[in-house]
Amino acid sequence: MPGLTWLLVYRTEKYKKLKAEVEKQSKKLEKKKEGGESSDRSQKKKLERQEERLKNNNRDLSFVKMKSMFAIGFAFTALLSMFNSIFDGRVVAKLPFVPIGLLQGISHRNLGGDDYTHCSFIFLYILCTMSIRQNIQKLLGLAPSRAASKQGGGLFGTPTQLSSR
Repeated sequence: MPGLTWLLVYRTEKYKKLKAEVEKQSKKLEKKKEGGESSDRSQKKKLERQEERLKNNNRDLSFVKMKSMFAIGFAFTALLSMFNSIFDGRVVAKLPFVPIGLLQGISHRNLGGDDYTHCSFIFLYILCTMSIRQNIQKLLGLAPSRAASKQGGGLFGTPTQLSSR
């Protein structure tokens, strides 16, 4: 799936341009905020304009990523359905622990017997997806930088607040 994401999003010029712009604006904004608050009204206006530009670029970046998210969501749903039918009722792993009661329904889904260390496909799939996805994104350099994620923004991010208004 990272290949599909790369094909649809990360290799496009629009994404590369927007990501570079967000990185540049995030670093510039962070430096200005670290440089100390100036009581000058024009400096505050300039800072507000830069924050607004950064917010708009983050929103545009989110829209660029959205088309791949739909494609990946569709692909994952199809794969999950296919694998679920293949591995339905089969033990795919033996856990070294007994999951807490809340998770036993998922970890032992459609499996016979009372041995809750037996693991169903769906539980293993969820564990792998949660633990591996972020690491692959970081390894391939597809995760957002710390400066950009620190600034927030994006499509569903919280708006940044100025410390003194």
